[in-house]
Amino acid sequence: MFPWTLCSVLIVLVLLLLIKIVFLKKGIKDVCASLREHLSVDTNTLISVSSGDHQIKKLAAEINTQLRQLRKERRRFQNGDRELNEAVTNISHDLRTPLTAICGYLDLLEREDMSETVQRYLGQIEERTETMKTLTEELFRYSVIRTEEDSVPENLDLCRVLQDDLLSFYGVIQKKGIVPQISLPDTPVWRLLDRSALDRIFSNIINNAIKYSDGDLAVELTIDGVITFSNKAKGLMSVEVDRLFNRFYTVNSGRSSTGLGLSIAKILTEKCGGQITAEYHKERLYIKIQL
Repeated sequence: MFPWTLCSVLIVLVLLLLIKIVFLKKGIKDVCASLREHLSVDTNTLISVSSGDHQIKKLAAEINTQLRQLRKERRRFQNGDRELNEAVTNISHDLRTPLTAICGYLDLLEREDMSETVQRYLGQIEERTETMKTLTEELFRYSVIRTEEDSVPENLDLCRVLQDDLLSFYGVIQKKGIVPQISLPDTPVWRLLDRSALDRIFSNIINNAIKYSDGDLAVELTIDGVITFSNKAKGLMSVEVDRLFNRFYTVNSGRSSTGLGLSIAKILTEKCGGQITAEYHKERLYIKIQL
């Protein structure tokens, strides 16, 4: 009789353990699902569990402690980022007035009789002033783009938009002696996007390609919405390519550049729900956008 009693006890214990495991798995599953939701959405609610298990409740309490700390750090970061953007916007705006005045006085100076040395110095001042103006404008746009939430999406044909933006650079391309190689599909490629953001993305990338190209430019759009801009760029290193989308980063040949053009393009591309990458092989730079 004793063996049967022992077997019955063991069976009951196994069943209880199985039930315990099932409830533990359900509790852990609930905690994981709740954690995913809290990490993806900025909410003030905390994780709650239906399980009565002490260890599951302890796990949820520890996660809630970490969530509170994470929320606190996130708010601190967002406030600091917002204050920085506002400061950059204000500084950029305040710099416009004196820079405009300086440009006006430089124009007046050009009308005066000057020696060759003075003309050379004046040319250098004009060049530096123009660089400052460009940097100020880019800083202003960058800070606005970072904080701007509203967009007006519309059904756009990527072929048409890309053609229009390339045409806007026709004079610059011709002046640099570049004959662009353009490959577009025969059928429209429709996407629901903000037109001003898309124009800015294309313009920044085209401008960057023209500025640093070794004499050529190729643009390709596929029916899947992948746009590839490529140009010869001898002397680039992989570390430079990896940093092309960083704020204020410029390659050695871009000393007059602000280093914000591709950074702005990246921010806008991601806001449009797309991806932008850079690759470099066989002395050729490829910037690819997936929309």
